[in-house]
Parts: sequence; C-alpha cells; structure tokens
Amino acid sequence: MLVAVTGGCGFIGSNFIRHVLKERPAWHIVNVDALTYAGNFGNLADIPKSPRYQFLKGDIGDLKFVSSLSKRLDRKLDAIVNFAAESHVDRSVLGPGAFVRTNITGTFNLLEVARQAPGIRFLQISTDEVYGSLGDTGKFAETTPLAPSSPYSASKASADLLVHAYYHTFGVDAVITRCSNNYGPYQFPEKLIPLMILNARSGKELPVYGTGRNVRDWIHVEDHCRGIVAALERGKSGEIYNFGGNSERANIGIVEHIAERVSGTRTLIRFVKDRPGHDWRYAMDADKAALELGWEPDIAFDEGIDRTIEWYLANEVWWRPILTGEYQRFYEQWYGGR
Repeated sequence: MLVAVTGGCGFIGSNFIRHVLKERPAWHIVNVDALTYAGNFGNLADIPKSPRYQFLKGDIGDLKFVSSLSKRLDRKLDAIVNFAAESHVDRSVLGPGAFVRTNITGTFNLLEVARQAPGIRFLQISTDEVYGSLGDTGKFAETTPLAPSSPYSASKASADLLVHAYYHTFGVDAVITRCSNNYGPYQFPEKLIPLMILNARSGKELPVYGTGRNVRDWIHVEDHCRGIVAALERGKSGEIYNFGGNSERANIGIVEHIAERVSGTRTLIRFVKDRPGHDWRYAMDADKAALELGWEPDIAFDEGIDRTIEWYLANEVWWRPILTGEYQRFYEQWYGGR
C-alpha cells in the first residue's frame, strides 16, 4: 500500500511514519510537508534510508503542487492521511489567515485529488476542539454537534465538513478521526507539556493561563498512531472515530508535576492572563473506536508523562535549535505582556 502522509514532519505525523515503517512492513510512505516552523525535518532524522520511504517538499495550500502529486509518484496512491495543519490555538488568535489557508483550502485541494482518482482512501486527522467546550461532566461523542470556539478549531471543523461533503456528494472513501490532546516525543515546544519541561529545565517561569483549572484529556502519541492505523485499515467510509486517553487532568496539575520532576520546585509557576475564548474542558468518548476498530489506549498518563519528560531532557540536540529565531519571537510576543 502506498500512503501519502501530509504534514509528516510534524509532531504526530512523524510519529505516525515511524510507527508505520516499523509495524506495517508492506506499506510505502510518501511524506509531503512544507517544512514550516513546526515541520522539522529532524523529527525523522533517525529513520534509515529505505525504498519504502520518500519525502516531497510541498504546500497542500498550493493547488498546482497538490494537483501534480500523483504525477510525481511511480505508482497509484492507495490512501492520503492528512495531518498537515496549523494547530496552535494561540497562533490562530494572532493570525487566523494561515489556518484558513492550510486547514480549509489545503484539505479541499487534497480532496480534489481523492475525488479525481477513485479508490483512494482519505483519512482526515481532526481534533476534539471542533466540539467546543464541556462543563464539569459529560464527554464528546461522534454525534456531538460541532461548536468550535477558536479560529483554529473553526478551521478544522470546516475541513471536517468538507470531507463529509465529498464522501456524501462524490463518493470519496473518507474517514475522519478526532483525538484529545496528544503528548510525547518530537512535539513542538510551544505546546503545554514540552513548553513547561524546557522552561523548567532552563529555570524560566512556567506561564499558566488563568487559574490553571482548565481540563484536558491526554493521550500518548503512540496510542493515537495505533488508532489512526486502525481507522485506515478498518474504519467504515463516511464515519467519524473519537480517540481519547481516559486521562483527564487539570493543566495546573500537569505543570506542578513537571516543575517538581524537572526543577524540584513549584516556585517557577506564574499565572498569566487567560487566552481569549479558552475552552474549559475536553473529554472524549472513544467507545465507538473500541467497538468498531478494536482500539483502546495502552499508555497510562502517569507512565507516559514521565517517559516524555525523560525524552526531552535526553534530547537537547533536537530541541535546542528550535528555541531561537521565529519561536523566540512568537514566545515574546504572546507571553511578554501577560
């Protein structure tokens, strides 16, 4: 099977490629990535050269490039797995335009490829944030109405609706997966867990929005990758599958744990002005994935978070070059006045 993985140099995409090359020896991967700030070629530096893997630099927002994708390959694509996305809520507040271009227009361009080449399975990697915010009880099911509350989540919800329309109108073999917060190795350090690990290691303040009581359900990226493979292999066309880690945690609890493990003190924690439209709680009902795909998470959060901390502390050669230039400018712009 030949699978195009868009955004394969990002956090989840690179972990997915690594997982597939190990666990599916008959699969061939074409990694399509524009190598923007979060697309790090170093995420896959440890992958040995293989006839089963090739890289194509390109932007899914560029229709001309996407339209030529099939011509660049020596055989017909069997599937497209679309990880490519602008995904950071804070950045979507500062500049929504990039999110519309990549997350909506980019998905449209890829769907056109799938529409014009019947037989391609299209897997859209989405997010729990399309459902909006929960109160203190309940979980998101696949039938929960969409109620996105940030430019990021609105762009992902729009993309999901396009995928559904292409399935319904054009018969594209499409599946959507939605997942709770991922964590693990190779995550760009603007996200909560790596940000706190690296700040604590450097003795920098740990900025926590509001009271820090907002709750997220966390899933290790390895569990998510197993779910994506299951959806690609066994998911029913036109269906949506939720993945979650059954590991709800308040943000402040995670930050306190990291602070104590890395720096031995909580004194670095600083509460800052909450971000606009900050959702209160996310939690996923993944019963459908268990029933139809035979998938459940394996890695408990307490184990996974400590493994993640150890990985970042042991891999300075990976993250040190990132903490300069564009990332530093964003960090100072976003947190400097809070």
